[in-house]
Amino acid sequence: MDLSDVRFLKAAREEAASIVQFQLAMAKESEDLVLDPTVCAAGVNAVFERPQLGEYHVCQVKVDGRFKTVGNLLIIPEWSDWRNGMVWWIHSVYILPEYRGRGLFSAFYRHIQKTVQDSSTLRGLRLYVDKTNLHAQKVYQKIGMSNAHYDLYEWIKESKN
Repeated sequence: MDLSDVRFLKAAREEAASIVQFQLAMAKESEDLVLDPTVCAAGVNAVFERPQLGEYHVCQVKVDGRFKTVGNLLIIPEWSDWRNGMVWWIHSVYILPEYRGRGLFSAFYRHIQKTVQDSSTLRGLRLYVDKTNLHAQKVYQKIGMSNAHYDLYEWIKESKN
């Protein structure tokens, strides 16, 4: 794919509906979870309403002379007292299946990585991946990310929805 026909942008609120659809598809595909669309839409919209929560970025490809959103990711900032700066967590990565295998995520990652590299206050990037998602793990290793020496533990409250 000619990357001159690709752009990466901070998402505008008008992208929310597409992002919700991407999140529903990603949860089903990666973890076999069926998310409640209403709850997911509220969660996506909360990011646009409260920017301190994070920011969505989109990947757009030129199709028939117009840019089409084909993927997204969510950046969530975390303060690192050890590094006296912010670390960006990459969440909610999704590229439409028909656009995978074309180097879009690698280019998307390099775009985000350059933003961090060029910043005086950003210190690095992190993401987590489901242990069973071996394909994604290979992709992350291929772009130069390493499996850190931390294990992720979590407690998630049962949903009442």
